[in-house]
Amino acid sequence: MHLAAADRAALRTLLRERRAAVSPASAGFPPRRPGPGRRVAGLSQEQMDVLLERTPGTYNRFENGQLPTPSAELLTAVATVLRLDEQEWVFLWRLTRREAPPNPLHRDSGLSVPEEWHGLVDGISGAIAYINDAEWNLLAHNKEFAELFPGGEPPANPMRWMLLDPEAREVVLGDWAESWAPLVMPQLRHAVELHPRNAALARLQADVRRDPVAGPLYAAAAAAPIAYPDGSARPLNHALYGPGWVTTCVAEPVTSPGARVVLLLYTPN
Repeated sequence: MHLAAADRAALRTLLRERRAAVSPASAGFPPRRPGPGRRVAGLSQEQMDVLLERTPGTYNRFENGQLPTPSAELLTAVATVLRLDEQEWVFLWRLTRREAPPNPLHRDSGLSVPEEWHGLVDGISGAIAYINDAEWNLLAHNKEFAELFPGGEPPANPMRWMLLDPEAREVVLGDWAESWAPLVMPQLRHAVELHPRNAALARLQADVRRDPVAGPLYAAAAAAPIAYPDGSARPLNHALYGPGWVTTCVAEPVTSPGARVVLLLYTPN
């Protein structure tokens, strides 16, 4: 695959800017001095080849869009050396391979969201709203979300609650084994696969597998394709309003891949 001229220019612009932002000293090289051919501050293309453990000239061809369909290994190495953020990581993949990256670049991706999201969700009325991070820790919620639970206290981790808490399985989530577990279990497995170094997700999966109720269902249901929940309605026993249905819509903050903004529309029976 050969890049169009405009895409080559965009690639060069991004990579030159990111190279200029990385001092050679921070990568173990002596500081660069001004001189002929020193058009870009920061790391040189030759230093990039050294850091990437590639033959001389490889990085030059990559930066100029002359490597057809660069490997995932090379893209990961370049993004790591140049300290790209998640948006730049996605841009790099879409530009050079015409596809989304298979996983986030950073281990802590999706573990926080900008503070503006907290205020936005807290101000939502007429719908149950909350935000969880990539580990399903609850980051923010509105009053309607808290009212959903007996006692008015939301769980610290909605996924752990949905899969392991008897209150969720026996009281709040109607028809748990058929309507809820098969929907959320593949999401957990997918998250573990996307974040293989995440200890919290690994512990959650291990706890689910050991659970006498959830474990057998997880073994059977987790490998199924993810059923994205937008527009789906499932039975739920609201702590204040009784039996009904919730229709789910889920979004992902652009700068926090893996985090989720969840809206639930409750309809009483």
